[in-house]
Amino acid sequence: MLKLYYATGTCALATYITLEEAGADYAAERLSFKDNQQNSPDYLAINPKGRVPALVTDRGVLTETPAMLAYIAQTFPKAKLAPLDDPFDFAQVQSFNSYLCSTVHINHAHKMRGARWATEESSFADMKAMVPKTMAACFKLIEQKMFRGPWVMGEQFTICDPYLYTLSTWLEGDSVDINATPKIADHFKRMLDRPAVRKVMEAQKA
Repeated sequence: MLKLYYATGTCALATYITLEEAGADYAAERLSFKDNQQNSPDYLAINPKGRVPALVTDRGVLTETPAMLAYIAQTFPKAKLAPLDDPFDFAQVQSFNSYLCSTVHINHAHKMRGARWATEESSFADMKAMVPKTMAACFKLIEQKMFRGPWVMGEQFTICDPYLYTLSTWLEGDSVDINATPKIADHFKRMLDRPAVRKVMEAQKA
């Protein structure tokens, strides 16, 4: 059995949904950031980075969302969550997810995690003020140049879709109107209709 460590409101949601979409045998354990559980000795023994998600497999622990999503797609090929038989198409999936991880997520993190990059209070305020602009620019680029429709990669639902949905859930809090990107807004609504998404979102309320 796989075991996912997650916290609500984080990028771990993408892996959680993907495990459900894959039909994987897994358990999910919630960490409380409020109680600083991500920095507890027990969790640091699992993921020394002190962040979520972490996915415990029979071969060891995986971290970083793009890696986990690719692992799930490859471990459960019957779910057809990635174009595994085409190296170029699979690389495009990886490229999209890497952009979400290395650019979009980092822009979002400037709102609350400024201490990772600066020490002056004025710097924190400046970074926070930029978040609506940078996040809106990222989603505009995705809408216009990267999103094929009806799913991220076209007709086939892939591991890109739970990841985009997860970051889309942050837009309102980042003062970005998702309706400014209508294709992504439609994608968000259709994701909410998927049984796996409904199940995971409900489980997180418990």
